[in-house]
Parts: sequence; structure tokens; C-alpha cells
Amino acid sequence: MSDRHLRPVSALAGIAVPGRFGKAEGEPGVVISERVGLALATVACRKGQADSLKAAIANVYGVELPDSSRAAKGPKVGFVGTGPGQWLAMSEGLGAEALARDLAQRLAGLASISDQSGGRTVIRVSGPRARDVLAKGLPIDLDPRAFPLGSAATSVIALMGVQLWQTEDTRSYDIAMFRSVSQSFWRWLTASSAEFGYEVAA
Repeated sequence: MSDRHLRPVSALAGIAVPGRFGKAEGEPGVVISERVGLALATVACRKGQADSLKAAIANVYGVELPDSSRAAKGPKVGFVGTGPGQWLAMSEGLGAEALARDLAQRLAGLASISDQSGGRTVIRVSGPRARDVLAKGLPIDLDPRAFPLGSAATSVIALMGVQLWQTEDTRSYDIAMFRSVSQSFWRWLTASSAEFGYEVAA
């Protein structure tokens, strides 16, 4: 069989079913969606190249590389700081392998690149009760005074390792996890959201 017929399948296929669940009265307190088609890659700065890497990313992608656990959204590629000299790059415009290739080509000699598109799942949790749900398993204060727009963190939710960031608004969080735990995370998330009523968006 030709590989041109192969298509990536979400780890949540058949589980993340669109609809309204949990508490039925009123507007849903939480909206959950998988960020399907989001290309991901890790970027690790090479020794002594921090300034050159930052300049190259500003020039090529039009975004200032975060110096800490912050999220920065560029015109086509965004970056989330995940540790000293390390970032998670993401793009909706470039395909999965295309993002890693583009980064490797444009940042040659400055950073090591690894495609993560097939190994991670990214879920967006939003709505007026999003913080209440995440507080059940996340040991971080998400109040906007402590976690303002643009913040990011590497932490755990219900004992599962995650990377979390906020770029759209103060009631919306993107959460990345390894594909292998995404179904377990989904079950925890939906169970924790049920009391507020939640909608799974297509």
C-alpha cells in the first residue's frame, strides 16, 4: 500500500466526541477541544548560540523568543519556553514534518530540532470554569494576577506531565501532553468538568 493513503489519527479518535455533557442546565462552564493539525517541534539551543538563535528567530519568524516560561505567538510559528535553552515550537500553517524541517534548515548550527507532532496531544480548555477544573489536579495558581496572559508552565496534572500555556485570553489554556497519556488525561478532564457542564467542540 502506498504511504500517500496514510493519514495521522488522533489519539483521542472515538473518545473526544462533540456534544454537551455533564450538568445540563445553563451555559457550559467548560469548553474542551483538541487542537487537531497543530505541528509541534522541540528546539534546544546549542552551546554559546543563545543570542544568535534569538536573533535568527526574530528575523525569520517575526517573534521574540521567550527567555523564560512564557508563550510568544508569531505570524506563523509560536514558541513556548519549557526550560533553560529549550522551547516547544508550534504552527497551524506548516504541516507536521514541514515545521521541523523548516526549523532545522533555518536554525542550522544554532539549535537541535526534534519533530513532536506525532508524539504529543494538545487540548484547549476554556470557559468561565476552566480554572476551577484545572485546579483539581494542577499545583499552580492560575489566577490572572499570578498567571497572566502569555504565561507558561511545565508541571503535572493528576500525576501526568504536561506543558501548559495561555495566549488567547485569560479563560483559555492550551495543554500539551505525551500521546501515550492523552486518553487518561481526557478521562480525568471530562470527569472533573462534569459538575460544571462541558461542551466538546469539533
